[in-house]
Amino acid sequence: MLSRVADAVYWMSRYLERAFNQARFIDVNWLLTLDTPDHYGEQWEPLVSTTGDSELFYKLYERASRKNVIQFMTFDLNYTNSIRSCMRYARENARTIREMIPTEMWEEINILYHFVERAATRSDEVVNNPFAFCSEVKRRGFVLGGITSSSMARDEVFNFLNMGRMLERADKTSRLVDVKYFLLLPSAQDVNTTLDHIQWSALLKAASAFQAYRHLYGPIQPERVVELLLFDHEFPRGVLHCLGEAQHCLHEITGTRVGHFSNEAEKKLGLLVAELSFHSALEVIADGLHEFTDNLQKRMNNIDAAISDTFFSPSPLLDSSQEQ
Repeated sequence: MLSRVADAVYWMSRYLERAFNQARFIDVNWLLTLDTPDHYGEQWEPLVSTTGDSELFYKLYERASRKNVIQFMTFDLNYTNSIRSCMRYARENARTIREMIPTEMWEEINILYHFVERAATRSDEVVNNPFAFCSEVKRRGFVLGGITSSSMARDEVFNFLNMGRMLERADKTSRLVDVKYFLLLPSAQDVNTTLDHIQWSALLKAASAFQAYRHLYGPIQPERVVELLLFDHEFPRGVLHCLGEAQHCLHEITGTRVGHFSNEAEKKLGLLVAELSFHSALEVIADGLHEFTDNLQKRMNNIDAAISDTFFSPSPLLDSSQEQ
C-alpha cells in the first residue's frame, strides 16, 4: 500500500473517532449539569482540560462557560479537533481513498458531515441543549463501526483503519479517567459521596461502559471503574484492550510476530501493552492516577509519532502535525 493511502486511512479513522469522543465528552458534562446539586454549579473548564487544548481555548474565548466550551468543541473551525473540523478532515481523507473503503462507509461519512454542517447553522440551538446533537453523532459512530466490522476485508486498509481508531479511543478514554479523578471533585471530602458516584456513573456512560460495569461489578466503586476503563483486556473501550487491538493490527501489517519487533512503533507499543498488563487500579490510584494517565498519554503520542515515521510519507495529506 502507498504510504499516502495508509496515511489517509489512518487519519480518516482517527478524526472520525475523535469527533465521536468529543460528542461523548460534551454529552457526559451536559448530563452532569442536570444531575449535580445546584450549589456546585456547572463545571465546563475540566472539559477543555480533557482535550489538552486549554491554551488555544483561552486565546479564542474569555472564560469556560457552557456556551463557549460547547461552541469550541462542536463547531469552531479555528479548533482543529472540534467535531466540525474533525468531520471535514475525515471526509476529505475519505474522499481521496474512496475506492479503498466500502461505499456504505463513504455514504455514512457524507451523511454525518452534512448533519454536522447543518447543525452548525443553528449552533445556538445545539449550545442550549446539545443532547440530541451529541446522541446523533454517537449513533452514527456506532453505525460506522458496524460497517467497518461487517463489510471490510481484514487487509492492510482495515488494519491501518482499526489501528488509528484504537489508538484514538485509548487516548480519549485515558483523558476521561484523568479529568474525573483530578478535576471534577470540589474537595477530598466529596470522595464516596452521592456526587462522587454521580460523576463516576456519568464517566461510565460517556465511555458506553455503564451497563458493562453494572454487569461485571454492580455498585459503583472508583477503583473498579478505573480497572474496567484502563486495564480490562476485553472491554472494547478500555485502554488496554484498545492498545492490544492496535498492536495486533500493527503486527498484521508488518508480518512480525507479536513479542518481537522490527521497528520503533512495534517496540514502543509492545512495551506499553506489556506494562499495562501488570498494573492494577489500586496500585495506580495509590501512586497518583493523574500522573499515570498523563504519562500514558505521552507514551501514546510517542507511539503515534513512531507509526508516522515508520509508515507514512514525509508530507501527510491531512494532517498528523495537528495531533494533540
